[in-house]
Formats: sequence, structure tokens, C-alpha cells
Amino acid sequence: MKKKNKFLLILSIIGPGLITVNAGNDAGGITTYATVGASYGYNMLWGLLLITFSLSVIQEMNARMAVVTGKGLSDLIRENFSVKLAFFAMIILFVANFGVCVGDFAGIAASMDMFGINKYISVPIMAFVVWFLITKGSYSNIEKIFLAFTFVFFSYIITCFIEKPDWNHVIRATFTPTLKFDSGFILAFIGMIGTTITPYMQFYLQSSVVDKGLQIKDYKYEKLDVYLGSIWGNLVAFFIIICTAVTLYKAGIKIDSASQAAQALKPLAGNYASILFGVGLFGASVLACMVIPLSTSYAICECFGLESGLDHKYKESPAFYGIFTFMIIFSSIIVLIPNVSLVGVMLITQQLAGILCPIILIFMVLLTNNKELMGEYVNNGLQNIIIWVTVIFIIVLSVILFVSPFIKI
Repeated sequence: MKKKNKFLLILSIIGPGLITVNAGNDAGGITTYATVGASYGYNMLWGLLLITFSLSVIQEMNARMAVVTGKGLSDLIRENFSVKLAFFAMIILFVANFGVCVGDFAGIAASMDMFGINKYISVPIMAFVVWFLITKGSYSNIEKIFLAFTFVFFSYIITCFIEKPDWNHVIRATFTPTLKFDSGFILAFIGMIGTTITPYMQFYLQSSVVDKGLQIKDYKYEKLDVYLGSIWGNLVAFFIIICTAVTLYKAGIKIDSASQAAQALKPLAGNYASILFGVGLFGASVLACMVIPLSTSYAICECFGLESGLDHKYKESPAFYGIFTFMIIFSSIIVLIPNVSLVGVMLITQQLAGILCPIILIFMVLLTNNKELMGEYVNNGLQNIIIWVTVIFIIVLSVILFVSPFIKI
């Protein structure tokens, strides 16, 4: 009986970590992973393995801060640093997240177009569905919906096995670092990191743990949640890369989007593989269209001391739901504008997110080493090494990203 109760307790706590990383595998993420596989085959799988370790440490820090302090990340940044720094972070976060949300509505449009549904039908309908589900539900109900979308990502795993890759080759590539000193490879590697470790994930995870009411006594189970989430999320990315590597890379087919990958898979891997890839794109985009605006609302409201949380009614938290509604309405409208460069929007916002990411990680490492704030739950030496190496690595790669147009690598 005790084992059963313990299992039910673990199930009741698991959620924020898994949802956060799943949302990271959105339209932009799937496009990045599919492009990596199509352009470079298995050559970046080793990098994904290293990113998994860094992501696990970062997500655990978030969860630990949440259960110890009972506060969201933006709230802690404002209290422990300054209002000006917090305001700067919120502006960049809003712009970056808005662009990502536009990209995810574009993902909904592209995936539904594969099944003959025009974007002028699919985007407005899904925008309303997303808005209705979030604004009319409690946290526990919304979390169940988010977790249900986890099953969508199995489509990439199934697609991969349909294609029958050489698993010996895959394993060797995963554990054998391969570096190519050309601008395309480096920029693709930066993109893979940027879509795996994103600023909005850190704000959403911490806020959702607080909103769920988890405390220090739940810490060991929430730690399990974030570790499982990090592994699962990057495992999905792993299979997406293999999907396009075993087909498109071998055939020499270049792609620029996830929908192109799905279409290109049809003659190479069969109709079922193409459909499954498209279904995965749709599900991932819908999940991200819910989580990303929600994470923005959490962060901004916490930063300025405004009421927030899914268990509040619209009248109780007008700013919280207002920000969410604004992002849903206007990001979906942009997708419906004829001839708008969605790729351009996504590139600009990814660069902004790249600037913000190391800043947020530095805030996090300083906060989690603050004994007055964290007590006995401060970082250990290994955690500090991993996080600082990650921060420096992202900064170096971001510098390379910005200087690469002016130099030849």
C-alpha cells in the first residue's frame, strides 16, 4: 500500500519539468533538429548528448529555487538585483517569446496545410482553442492537457524505426565528437544549443512549480521530474535528427523548415513516416503556443508584483491573462498576413533569445549560490562547474554567430 501511495505521489508531482522540455521541441526546435540531420547526418549527435547534461543541471537549479523560495525567477531577479535589470530582461523575453510564438503558429499552419487545411482556417481555430483552454481551466486541468501532448512526440520515435537506421553507426556518432570548422556547421551547432536551452523554459519551469504549490518536501520527486524531462526532450530531438539523417542527408536533400522535412520524407520513407512527422509538428506547435505565452505572462507579472496563476479567474489576474491573450491574438494574426517573412521574424527573435540566455543563466547561478536565499540548498562544486562552462560556451558561440558574417571561417 505504501509503495502504491508513493507512486501516486510521484505522479502527482511530475509535470513541470516534462512539460517545459516538451514545449522546447516546438516548430523552431523541430526545424532546427531536422535541418541538422539533413545537412550533417549524425555528426552532431554527440553535441546533443553534452547539452542534455547541461540542461538537466539548469532545470534542476530552477526547480530547487522554486521549492526553496516559493517564488518565480523574475520575482527573485527583481528582489535580489534591481528593477532596471529585471525590466531589461522582461522586454527582451517578451520580444523573443512573441517571435517564437509566431513561429509556432506558423508550424500549426504548415502542418495542417499538409492535410489540406488552409491556414486561414487552422490558425484562427487553434488560436481560439488555445486561448479557451488556458483562460477557462485550473492549473491541474491545464497540466493534464500539457502532459497529454507528450504522447505526440512518440510519432518521431515511430517514424525513426520505420526508416530503419544503422544503429551501430548512430551509437558510434553519439559517443565520437566530430567537429567541422566551417561557418555552416558552427551556426547549426549554435542553433541546436539555442533551441534546447532557452530563456522562456527557465521562467516557465520555476513559475509552474510555484503555481503547483510544490515545497521542499517534494524536492526529490520534482528533481526526478526535471531529469526525466531533460532526457525525454533531448531523446525526441535525437530521433528527429536520425529521421532526417537516414533519409534526407543520404539523398542530399536540403531543407529550411520542418514541413519541408515532412514532405521530403514521403518518397524516401513512405507516406506513414511523412504523416507521423507532420502530426508531431502540429502537436509540438500547439503545446508551445500554450506554454510560451503562459511563461511570458508568469515572468512579467511576477517581475512587477502583479497577480498571476492559472487558478485565478480573469477578473482576479487581468494583466496575467491580458498578456497571454495579446500574444495569442497578435502572433496568430502575423501568420495570416500574406507574404510576411516568418523566417526573418524567427531569426531575429532567436538572436534576442541568444543574448538573453547567458544573462538569465548568470542570474540563476548567482541566486542558487546565495546562502541567505537558498540555505543548505546552494549549488555544489560540480553544478557550478557545469553551469559556468555552459554559460561561457554559449557566450563564445553567440559571439561567433554575430561575427561570422564579417569573417570567413
